[in-house]
Amino acid sequence: MSSLMTEQVRHDFRLFAGRANPALAKEIAAILGVEMGKISIGPFPNSETRVQIEESIRGTDIYLIQPTIEPANETLMELLITIDAMKRASARQITAIIPYFGYARQDHKTTGREPISAKLVANLITTAGASRVMAIDLHVPQIQGFFDIPMDHLTAITTLANYFREKQIDNGVVVAPDAGRAKLAEKYSQILRLPLAIMHKRRNGPDGQEVKFVELVGEVKGKTPIVIDDEIATGGSIFQQAQALAEAGAEPAYVSISHAVLVGPALERLSHPSIREVVTTNTIPIPAEKQLDGKIKVLSIAPLLAEAILRVHQHRSVSQVFRDQHLDFAV
Repeated sequence: MSSLMTEQVRHDFRLFAGRANPALAKEIAAILGVEMGKISIGPFPNSETRVQIEESIRGTDIYLIQPTIEPANETLMELLITIDAMKRASARQITAIIPYFGYARQDHKTTGREPISAKLVANLITTAGASRVMAIDLHVPQIQGFFDIPMDHLTAITTLANYFREKQIDNGVVVAPDAGRAKLAEKYSQILRLPLAIMHKRRNGPDGQEVKFVELVGEVKGKTPIVIDDEIATGGSIFQQAQALAEAGAEPAYVSISHAVLVGPALERLSHPSIREVVTTNTIPIPAEKQLDGKIKVLSIAPLLAEAILRVHQHRSVSQVFRDQHLDFAV
């Protein structure tokens, strides 16, 4: 795979990484068979971000990997400043690869006098000078429409679903945590050839953090649930979902997510016996001490991103990657 890609990557290709997830960037570079671009990023004494491109990039196609993870404001600002530096260094085009797109949950107004921060971030990235954006499993696919530049929305479905297919889970059931994830759960159900159940939840409280499950559609008693979602932050919802499933007679649940944000009490909640295993990807780096002695299984998304990067660079179809896997695009 590496030698084939090396032959196909043109001389005007450059792969750079910010500081948010350098390990993922290096893995992508190894798959593509290219060297990482030379860049220096650090703080000025007054805490402002300093970026210096340490090689000529005039006339080149740049692929910049920087998820906007915690601390979200710092990683976002680093992304914007780096794009600006590359634009001013006369890069021909800049593709911002944002495996985890921060602020995605702020995609609409839930009450009066609130921002739509996901749209603002899309505008900032465009204004900074990005020519194209690539992300994995946005909180809602409609965020693609917030961008006025090409936006490739990739999915980790097959990466995650293939893991469960290889496990050959007996008597399994795919569970959507709410109606909004029903379509995603249906795709898992088709790939794994397992039945589907849907949970209905209601968010209460002034900040919407209090979750109450009011209905479960589908049979889970005596079955092994695979609960799917896009991300886990504090783990409050997934903890209550696993508890509700256990009360309905289900076995301890597997959890499948694309992005493991894991803040606050998340690790404590995920260690509960009602959760058998959490399967996620490395869009966000997860240090060993956060992997709960193997209970959190991290799969690499690097092969998918490397393939998408190569296809973009060669002006070939990105959606064909998913159509070859019998998935509609985008998810």
